[in-house]
Amino acid sequence: MGKLYELRLYVAGKTLKSVVALANLQKICEEHLEGKYSIEVIDLLEKPQLAEGDQILAIPTLVKKVPEPVRKIIGDLSNEERVLVGLDIRPKK
Repeated sequence: MGKLYELRLYVAGKTLKSVVALANLQKICEEHLEGKYSIEVIDLLEKPQLAEGDQILAIPTLVKKVPEPVRKIIGDLSNEERVLVGLDIRPKK
């Protein structure tokens, strides 16, 4: 069994960028991680104190908690290649 990816997506409300980022992330995870991932969406409008723990400076930001090393990707995650490299996922052939 492969590694389990724990991902956190920080957003600020239901903005277009946030919705697009989540949709892109779910698509990438379904294609490349097939059930070996969990996505936690954190809305900083509801829980602003959580931004400090992961040092979030921009929104939306994706944080890969597990497997280590911790990685951050900022933006709407529309560049799939950049996201895969950032998460250290080998694309399927």
